[in-house]
Amino acid sequence: MTLAQETVVLKGHIIDSLILAKVLDTVLMMGGTFDLKEVQIGTTREEPSRAKIVVRATSPGLLTEILQAIQPHGASVDRESDCLLQPAPADGLLPETFYATTHLPTQIRLQGRWIEVEAIEMDVGIRVDRGFTSARTVPMGEVKEGDLIVTGREGIRVLPLERPKERDVFSFMEAQVSAERPHGHIIADVARRMQTLRNGQTSGGKAGKVLLAAGPAIIHAGGRDALTWLIDSGFIHVLFCGNALAAHDMEAHLYGTSLGYRLSAGRAVPHGHEHHLRTINRIRAIGSIEKAVESGVIADGIMAACVRRGVQVVMAGTIRDDGPLPGVITDSVKAQAAMRAALPGVELALLVASTLHAVATGNLLPATVPTVCVDVNPAVPTKLSDRGSFQAVGLVMDAASFLRELARELGWKS
Repeated sequence: MTLAQETVVLKGHIIDSLILAKVLDTVLMMGGTFDLKEVQIGTTREEPSRAKIVVRATSPGLLTEILQAIQPHGASVDRESDCLLQPAPADGLLPETFYATTHLPTQIRLQGRWIEVEAIEMDVGIRVDRGFTSARTVPMGEVKEGDLIVTGREGIRVLPLERPKERDVFSFMEAQVSAERPHGHIIADVARRMQTLRNGQTSGGKAGKVLLAAGPAIIHAGGRDALTWLIDSGFIHVLFCGNALAAHDMEAHLYGTSLGYRLSAGRAVPHGHEHHLRTINRIRAIGSIEKAVESGVIADGIMAACVRRGVQVVMAGTIRDDGPLPGVITDSVKAQAAMRAALPGVELALLVASTLHAVATGNLLPATVPTVCVDVNPAVPTKLSDRGSFQAVGLVMDAASFLRELARELGWKS
């Protein structure tokens, strides 16, 4: 029987990151076979390795499926050909055979040279400028008629992540989710990263940004004080949240309750269910959260700390929102664009107690950004992993406990 075959190449830290093993296993699991035509193993930790693999399948269709499956691991076809481009047929519409990105570093070949795709994220297209000098990811909704869009799979290579040099929890570079894992050493590793980023001790010598995507359970469970301290101490630089986190944070200041429950006693108070509505109404009357803080109406808590420290806040609304508060972006497409615009410079992401914000943020982040997903429900970090954010470390614990332990590691005296 005649087999369809193609030669692919893997380059980089493919041995210690187990990339080579994953590629070969994928080929076999999908019903193909392979021959290792050439393997060059780096002799030092810094020196990259290279492998040339002949992949065979029983049909061209199966071969195509295998090549598609191993491309996200960095396996590129060993043929020097430029990527294929087609004009977008209409605004908001990609060509039928558009290339859908992963969140791994990606290059395309244009006029005989490889160029980096800017602002990489998963599940979007790649747009090439008219001068054929640069390429950038583009969400489907932002495509304009006539944009040059990368199609097919030729002339595209995905670069696998190398295992980080730091010997901490992020060096495993794979999502691990378990309610029974010890949390202490993971939180200590996260704290060290945050300290390094704040102090500008990175390789570039510049302070890196820490992103927090947070849900209202932080307030309900008692994590408000710890998070406020983290923000005031300069450890959080970007905050993604919804209407609820901000509303209940300010409700706690004005009424001492969260969703009508007395925070100091843990019981419902008379007419407490009205408190978040009255809070939202009061802030709407003032005009903005910033004005409420500047006027002294809101004097402490998470939102007050964000205003004082100049933290970039993106509040994305949902269909359930009351009010909403001034500043909440109710158009989900515009909210996604605002979140995307806040990502440059982020070098660590904490996704805490918010399923929708966790998954949305994970989709926007490149794989090079270490990520921690914390939720009392193991389904949340598992969902994030299933969506492709394999760089995310999952912690199954309540949000308040995580934030308090993290703050203590960084010097908070509770």
